[in-house]
Amino acid sequence: MCAYVLVAEDDPKQAELLRRYLEHEGHAVVVAADGRAALEQARTNPPDLLVLDVMMPRVDGLDVCRILRRDSDLPILMLTARSTEDDLLLGLDLGADDYLTKPYSPRELAARIRTLLRRTRPASKPADPVLRLGNLHVDPVRHEVRADGTPVTCTPGEFQLLLTMATEPGRVFTREQLLRHLHGFDSFVTARTVDVHVMNLRRKIEKDPSRPVRLLTVYGVGYKLADA
Repeated sequence: MCAYVLVAEDDPKQAELLRRYLEHEGHAVVVAADGRAALEQARTNPPDLLVLDVMMPRVDGLDVCRILRRDSDLPILMLTARSTEDDLLLGLDLGADDYLTKPYSPRELAARIRTLLRRTRPASKPADPVLRLGNLHVDPVRHEVRADGTPVTCTPGEFQLLLTMATEPGRVFTREQLLRHLHGFDSFVTARTVDVHVMNLRRKIEKDPSRPVRLLTVYGVGYKLADA
């Protein structure tokens, strides 16, 4: 059962471990490094399930859960280093569907996710994970891109870069931020790697690569995908 999973985890190593394991399970994964980013991502492109660390900067996991539960029944699996009964009950009272304490087994996490998805997703109508920005469509499950209805062939690095920006259209990403998302998709990455991927993507998704309207440069900062 493939799903679009949002992982809210501020520990880069732990987030990368979760992303790799869940992608190996067949899920499409987007990582948010703090609570505010998780809220923005969940509202912009609602996931099928949220894996939510309790201890995060800016907005902690408990507040993220409380805010999302005001108007969403998004399945939430909480992760925490706290293990007292009061902590567990507080998370569940706020609306978390399940709870895992650290350290945990990635296999157990994957099994809990499968259980939650079976419980919360209609079997007859699978969720559509495709990110649509006008006539640019990015499918994180099938790893497919379409521009104006035409299939676009991307390298793994190009696809990851495009997916990263498509999950937050309109947001400006610095080269350093994009480099972190490319980790594992390119054997040797530098700021120049990002520029080359952007140049190649423009050739594939822009009608006139010399005058891009989708993948834009924000001078002195980085790049963004236009919010259609």
